[in-house]
Amino acid sequence: MKTKSGTDVEEVKRLNANSGLSYNQVKEQLAKKMMKKNNELH
Repeated sequence: MKTKSGTDVEEVKRLNANSGLSYNQVKEQLAKKMMKKNNELH
């Protein structure tokens, strides 16, 4: 399931459970991952 902003809620939960990171840290990691993907595409 994705939110309107494109955040994969299940992935956030999974990353959170695996890493013990705070929600904001997970969001930050996802943002970096997304930016990296976007840069590779363009």
